[in-house]
Amino acid sequence: MPGTVRRCGLCRRNPELSGRASCSVPATPRAARTMAAPPQLRTLLLAINALLRKRRYHAALSMLKGFRNGAVYGAKIRAPHALVMTFLFRSGSLREKLWAILQATYTHSRNLASFVFTYKGLCALQSHLQGETYQVHSFVAAFLGGVLVFGNNNNINSQINMYLMSRLLFALCRLGVGKGYIPEPRWDPFPLLTGLVWGLVLWLFEYHRPTLQPSLQSSMTYLYEDSNVWHDLSDFLIYSKRRPSE
Repeated sequence: MPGTVRRCGLCRRNPELSGRASCSVPATPRAARTMAAPPQLRTLLLAINALLRKRRYHAALSMLKGFRNGAVYGAKIRAPHALVMTFLFRSGSLREKLWAILQATYTHSRNLASFVFTYKGLCALQSHLQGETYQVHSFVAAFLGGVLVFGNNNNINSQINMYLMSRLLFALCRLGVGKGYIPEPRWDPFPLLTGLVWGLVLWLFEYHRPTLQPSLQSSMTYLYEDSNVWHDLSDFLIYSKRRPSE
């Protein structure tokens, strides 16, 4: 159990020595590692832990941890996505592909970390100035953070905004029904929504393709255009397109 004390190997082998308090050792591995650390390091760790427990610094420390979590989450989300999309649809050398993956991962990670840091800081500032927390604080902080961090129109920010927009529309519809602003539907509208989404996106792909985001264009080209062309069994079943050497 945490906090219990066990005896060292010498005392277990010599029961007559087990009464000595000096031979007892911490039962938990973390405590054992802490005791094994140099005195200066132990003092520094204790000071840091004491600082982290102070409520007066909670807002600032929350911003720092938010920055850390944003960076980690952004990297976890973007790295596998960029890896798959780059090797599936991007041309170029291996070095160019790896560099593109690193750039996309860094941009996503940096932007998300910066936004979390900015959002939490602005929320804390508004609460401090007004002496109380209001719902509008969240909107104002996120609005300003979004403009400052995600305002640059690039592929990464566009993908993040589109990801959020689809979920935002669903959430607002559910909120409207829950608050009574929208009548409760008598039938499940999901099949109709699905048909509208797929009907519109394929119509745009076929007749107004430049309006779609580039990665979506690449995916749909692979699915709906590359499947129209083949020459023999190799590029009908094994490869999507005939290799250049052929």
